[in-house]
Amino acid sequence: MTRTVTVGLDGSRESLAAAEWAAREALRRELPLRLLYVQESDSHPRVLSELDPEARERWEGLPDETAADLVRRHPGLDAAVERLAGRPAEVIGDAAGEAGLLVLGSRGRGALAGFLVGSVALSTVAHVGCPVVLVRAGTAERDTAEVVVGLDLARPREELLEFAFDAAVRRGAPLVVVHGWDPPPVYGINPVAVSPRLIDDLAEEKADALARVLAPWRERHPGVEVRPRAVVGRAAHHLLEAAENASLVVVGRRNRRARLGFHTGPVTHALMHHSPAPVAVVPHD
Repeated sequence: MTRTVTVGLDGSRESLAAAEWAAREALRRELPLRLLYVQESDSHPRVLSELDPEARERWEGLPDETAADLVRRHPGLDAAVERLAGRPAEVIGDAAGEAGLLVLGSRGRGALAGFLVGSVALSTVAHVGCPVVLVRAGTAERDTAEVVVGLDLARPREELLEFAFDAAVRRGAPLVVVHGWDPPPVYGINPVAVSPRLIDDLAEEKADALARVLAPWRERHPGVEVRPRAVVGRAAHHLLEAAENASLVVVGRRNRRARLGFHTGPVTHALMHHSPAPVAVVPHD
C-alpha cells in the first residue's frame, strides 16, 4: 500500500493552512497528498439544509477546489480527495492507518489564549499510530528555519530522532536538540541556591550525555548542522522559546493501548497548546 501525506479538511482557515503545509510536505517526501473531507453524519445535513443553493454548492465543491488550487500552486503535486462520513475523530483515526503522516489544523485564539487544540485533533493525536502534525492558521512558512526536537536523555527514543533528522535533511535546516533538566532534589529545589560550580559540573555532564546520544546520528547525517542544548529548567519552556524561530517542533508521545483519555504527556501537551510553529507529535513505544 502506498503511503500518503493525509490532511483533514473542513473548510476552516486552520484546515486550509494544514492543507498548504501538507502539500509542501508531500512534495518533500515525494508522496501523494490525500485530502480527507469528513461529512459529519449527524449534524452536517442540518447545516447544509440551512444554506441557500449557491452556498451549498460552494461548500460541497470545497474539497475539489482546494485540491485543484494546491496542484496549481505546487507543480508536480499528486493530490486526491476522499469523502467519508461519520464522526470526524473516528473517521480520521481509522484513515490514519494508511498515512505515513497525518496533518490537522489547530485553532488559535490570540496570543493570550494561546494555541487551542480542538477535541478532534487532540483525540486523534493521542490514539493514531503515525506521526501527526498540528498547524495553526496564520503561521508563516519558514522551510529553512530550524527544526527543533525535545529529547529526554533518560529515554532518547529512536523514532523521535529519526523523524527530526529526516525533517532537517528535507528542509536543509539546522536541527536544535533541546534537553531540559533540573538539579536533583538533594541539591535543593531552587537551582539558584546551588553553588555555581556544582551547576557547571552538572551542566557539563548533561552536555556530554547529549553529545553521546547524538554522535551516531551525526555520523548518519553529516550534512545536518546539529545544535545541542542541555539547559536548566522545564523542557516545555525552552522548547516554546525555540519554537519562535522554528519551521517545525518535534515532540514524542508514548503509545498506549487505552482508548480513553489523552495520553500525550505534559511537555507535548504544552507544545500542542502554545507553540507558534507547527508541531509534529511522534508516537513511540
